Amino acid sequence: MAELNISKEDFLKFREFFYRKTGIQFDDSKRYFVDRRLIERVEATDSGCFRNYFMMLRFEASGDEIQTLTNLMTVNETYFFREEYQFQCLINSILPELVQHKKDKSPIRIWSMPSSSGEEPYSIAMYLLEYWACINQWDVEIISSDIDTKILNQARRGSYSQRSVGNLPKSLLTKYFTPSGSEYQICEDLRQAVEFTRVNLMNAADVRGYRGFDVIFCRNLLIYFDDLSRRQAADTFYDALHPGGFLCLGHSESMSRISSLYKARKFPDSVVYQKPTEAS
Repeated sequence: MAELNISKEDFLKFREFFYRKTGIQFDDSKRYFVDRRLIERVEATDSGCFRNYFMMLRFEASGDEIQTLTNLMTVNETYFFREEYQFQCLINSILPELVQHKKDKSPIRIWSMPSSSGEEPYSIAMYLLEYWACINQWDVEIISSDIDTKILNQARRGSYSQRSVGNLPKSLLTKYFTPSGSEYQICEDLRQAVEFTRVNLMNAADVRGYRGFDVIFCRNLLIYFDDLSRRQAADTFYDALHPGGFLCLGHSESMSRISSLYKARKFPDSVVYQKPTEAS
């Protein structure tokens, strides 16, 4: 049997298709990464060649294969308390301002996107429990979403390697985790504190129900998007936020280069982006 190859034309066809579906665009430097995963799925589905596989991928009614391929193509590199200064900003600046302007006692709603394997949303929950003095006075809802169904199941399990928990203070590791072989199992209370959902940020039907958030964390996702997809994501988050709500991006990302909808806020711990209040 001849060895499968992905031609330059095949790569370009797939790249355009995947971009339209997910907003993620692979440049030529990712060619080997993409080719290996495409070949893996051509073989796994007994398609015989890229052309047959691509036809099935485009027209499969269930969408199961595009989800499987998306799970393979997405990057899920993270760890607990990554870019901790933004969690400090949440406690020290964002939440005090939000609760000061909340006219009712409705829950504080936080959306973490992408969830990856869960380290970020669980970090948020842990930080609130440990460091926010008003945590017992407010209900907090944390929803965390990702396009990758496999990684969402991993996040729900809450089992982590030494590398994932390496940044945690020993006291918190002992308090919130139980050693299990070479892994650390997060406690049930934290697992129950986060709701994990599957969302494709580029799919209007997926994001339509995501409204009324006070804070959104979207860190180190937009670097994988092109300018058009970044603007679409910015619009989606704008619609999802309450007036006066905050968006936190990764340290290498800047909303000022993406959208003029937001107001940059320079707090002592971090720069974040705010949806103007209706009165602004």
